[in-house]
Amino acid sequence: MVAATADSWPNDSGFDTSYEEHEPVELTVKGNIPHYAAGVLYRTGPLGYKAKTDDGKTWAAKHWFDGFSCVHRFQIDFPEQNSPAKVQYRSRRTVDEYLEIVRKTGKLDSITFASKRDPCESFFKKVMSIFQASNARNAKNVGVTLSINMPGGGYVKNPEKPSINGHTNHIETLHAKTDAFLLKKIDPETLEPLGIATQKILHPDLKGPMSAAHAKSDPNTGDIFNFNLDLGYNSTYRVFRTSAATGKTDILATFKGKPAYIHSLFLTENYVVLCVWNSHITWSGISILYNKNIADAIAPFDLKSKATWYVVDRKDGKGLVATYESDPFFCFHSVNAWEEPNETDPKKTDIITELSMFENTDVIHRFYYDNLVSSIANPEYEGKKRLSCLPMQAQFRLSSVDARVHAGKPLPAELLFQADKMISMELPTINPSYLTRRHRFSYGCADRLKSSFMDGIVKFDNTSQQSIFWEVEGHTPGEPIFVADPEGQAEDDGVLLTVVLDGFVERSYLLVLDARDLKEVGRAEMSGPMSFGFHGAYKSMSRKYAGDV
Repeated sequence: MVAATADSWPNDSGFDTSYEEHEPVELTVKGNIPHYAAGVLYRTGPLGYKAKTDDGKTWAAKHWFDGFSCVHRFQIDFPEQNSPAKVQYRSRRTVDEYLEIVRKTGKLDSITFASKRDPCESFFKKVMSIFQASNARNAKNVGVTLSINMPGGGYVKNPEKPSINGHTNHIETLHAKTDAFLLKKIDPETLEPLGIATQKILHPDLKGPMSAAHAKSDPNTGDIFNFNLDLGYNSTYRVFRTSAATGKTDILATFKGKPAYIHSLFLTENYVVLCVWNSHITWSGISILYNKNIADAIAPFDLKSKATWYVVDRKDGKGLVATYESDPFFCFHSVNAWEEPNETDPKKTDIITELSMFENTDVIHRFYYDNLVSSIANPEYEGKKRLSCLPMQAQFRLSSVDARVHAGKPLPAELLFQADKMISMELPTINPSYLTRRHRFSYGCADRLKSSFMDGIVKFDNTSQQSIFWEVEGHTPGEPIFVADPEGQAEDDGVLLTVVLDGFVERSYLLVLDARDLKEVGRAEMSGPMSFGFHGAYKSMSRKYAGDV
């Protein structure tokens, strides 16, 4: 299979764009957006990747994960009970100081995800430039995920920025996160950056530089769970919980393990599951300093290595209670996890995890702009090499978890199924009401090799292992967000919100799909091309809780 040409599926304007709306603008609404979708949708990701330097040259990031962070805000209102939807949009880059450094110097001395190092620099100079750059606290490119009303919420406030007041919809705080211990506080209304903090604000032991961009929230309490990775000869993982009720952070478990790039984790009713999949970082993390990026610090994929699963008790303070091993794989995104009774011993529990997995780490390197932008000829990742970058929906069983005993020798993790790549997804989501309990349907972005990037929205049924799709040629969607119908009875009663680029006219629109059949029910059309982003967060007008799925 060969991806479509730039003429049949153009996407340049979704990558190379400067379209922003600093003040709210009303969008043109078509169709019938349901009243229960009233609320605020935030999106984050790169807004362009090129900058003009003071000496007249053009500096460009090479990797999609290193583009210039921006936050977008859609507010869906219904002015009167029987009126149609009113949708307002605004957006703002959150990296002014970061961009200023690029414009003045024509380079970046800080650690990035995948920008190539200067081979002429000495190792000493690389390390010193990183420590010197760390003084510019606000010059950080943080913008992979967003958390609304995040428990804890500590930050270093910039007194030159306006204070928060008068926010609507019970949104008090907004934080941008990345795969590091950094937190960037964003004004939830104006979208201006307010300050930078690290996870040490939550707990002094959270001093390691790496973490998951995707924390997990308890759907009942709002407590948030994540890990912190302290690199070194004995690299140390600390799994922690921050209470929504008190803001206090507790370390649930501390253990040694191979350092790895880990983007997400799993949560069940009683456990946190951290899988150290096969994106291991070499030289105990020193390679990140040497390469000045994460991608080149990841070891070549080793088919003989194992993925290690760590199960941590989150209710009774028992720490690490079990470890498992499986064949090697890579993953960005967990989907969900839940507990089932063990068939042979009712005192023990089985944990089922679902994720979008990859056969190796090739996908990390496919996300360079030269492979994604439709107008660039002869990308490196074509043919079989492109196929290795496609995700597969999969489930694992971690059998016989027993919180009464401490972790011993690793047990085998059982692969329950691995779906075909053509019916699988990236950027997955579920009905958030099903977090920590068995779900049936997952929703995400399809890549069936019809374009150089994403080519549709997919709904995957993990019972039948079949999928249905929404697709319009030349229209590139982003991550879908599920909004449940409060009067619905079925798991898929609700709508999906996704931002789509019409590559032919170079304008985007907020698309609303019926989650049952992926039929369009409405849209809100924009006047420019919104940049392709990573992730979003939604806050319903009628519910106070908005956690990390």
